[in-house]
Amino acid sequence: MIRKLIILFTAFLLIVPAGTYAGSFGDQDPPGNPGQWYAGDTPPGSTSSKSPIVFIHGLNSSSNTWWNQNDMYSTAYANGYRTAFIDLYPTKNMWDNGALLAQKLSEIYQYFGGQKLVLVTHSKGGIDAQSALVHYGAHQYVSNLITLSSPHSGSQLADLAYSSWAGWLSGILGSKNDAVYSLQTGYMSNFRAQTDAHLNSRKNRIYTFGGTKWGSFGSSLYWGGLYLSSYGSNDGAVTVQSSRLSYGTEIRTGSWDHTSIKKGSSTFLLFEPYLRTTASSQTNLNMSKETNAATASSYFRGGEFTGTRQESFNVEASVSDILINWMSSSPATKLSLHAPDGKTVYHSFKTIKADGIFEGAHHHQLVIQKPQKGTWRLSALNSSGEAYFMNVAYLSAENEAISLQTINNQNQNLAFKINQAKLQKEVEAVVTVDHFQNKIKKQTKTFIKSKKQSGIVLGLKQEGIYNITVDIRGKTQNGDVFERTIVQSVYVDSSGKIYSQ
Repeated sequence: MIRKLIILFTAFLLIVPAGTYAGSFGDQDPPGNPGQWYAGDTPPGSTSSKSPIVFIHGLNSSSNTWWNQNDMYSTAYANGYRTAFIDLYPTKNMWDNGALLAQKLSEIYQYFGGQKLVLVTHSKGGIDAQSALVHYGAHQYVSNLITLSSPHSGSQLADLAYSSWAGWLSGILGSKNDAVYSLQTGYMSNFRAQTDAHLNSRKNRIYTFGGTKWGSFGSSLYWGGLYLSSYGSNDGAVTVQSSRLSYGTEIRTGSWDHTSIKKGSSTFLLFEPYLRTTASSQTNLNMSKETNAATASSYFRGGEFTGTRQESFNVEASVSDILINWMSSSPATKLSLHAPDGKTVYHSFKTIKADGIFEGAHHHQLVIQKPQKGTWRLSALNSSGEAYFMNVAYLSAENEAISLQTINNQNQNLAFKINQAKLQKEVEAVVTVDHFQNKIKKQTKTFIKSKKQSGIVLGLKQEGIYNITVDIRGKTQNGDVFERTIVQSVYVDSSGKIYSQ
């Protein structure tokens, strides 16, 4: 049953002076059921020139993200704006949430007397909102859509969750849900093709924001930011490039992380001009172009064990820093890292809770500056058992030594581009291709690239998502062992057309 707080608000106003603090509603209110929506108090400065705002949350979130430890609601109230907040499915895809949201936007539109709404969305909420507007006809109730770090082109962290190395952990955590599945970059490339060509895609003005900060070592967004830095500037969860839309207007890319970008004190006054009925109809996108080409800066391993597990990795001479992140289903893992000299041992890992796509996991992190070159060994102890994902992130001049050429309809082979000034030409690789249809893994294939091969024929023929994990091993021009892992995804439709980034 839909619970609206409108009647409660009316009774409240009858006994409390009009100047009561707007943020008092919902402070102790738990997240609602999907489809439930709330209307905020009507502020004294409200006028018809100020469009009602509907706030839409993102992945693994709920409506109270806008007022719980967030001043967005109180800021909107103080500036004279009527508001509504809705709960969508926290882990479903943009099709389910788009259909639900379209139905509820009709109700909210009627509640506000048929005045066009402005949608303010965070993260995946922007994808859900555009789905509602374009594919489910809700464009008629809305003037503008504002997206705060929405992954319009998908998330490389979603690709990672479905990769062969991280899949053990994400499966146990429940991260392999409909929402994360749909945020893989291959899937989103197909969604963009369907959406951007739709007749309804230009019926609402779209304004975007992106962030460039991801905190310091030990913060919840630090590891995600470091991993995504291989793909460009990011806020710890979404790259700046993905936060943009080719036919939208970028209002600002600023020094926000993925959490602070949704706070009222951070962005409200920047998007406030686009909440008014007299807002500019500008549709050009004024932004600098960033490349999506990833550098090879990470090495992955993963699995599950009870008792002890040992992993090893190599560091070349040019590496200035390494970050070891052992992401586990358990906070109690005991780790010891042994340097190549056989004498130096590190135990001081910092443990913090993960959020976002890997919510429920625990990061065990350690940074080492000027690491010894050679083979490092990491030992893990957990008598209760755990699933884990190990990521070694390298700060190195050799990170640009190798890249993968984009798989598309013209080039269906996995081709390796080697910078021979940094890396010897003879590179080996193990390629694991996991084929998913409707979120179910149908097949796993493994390909071996010999030193003499320049590429691999993958044969992506059947419909679905192909998550591709590439483990690379070679030698630098100085003879040091070079190891990296690259993950990407592509989508193949029913006619065999390939979608990728």
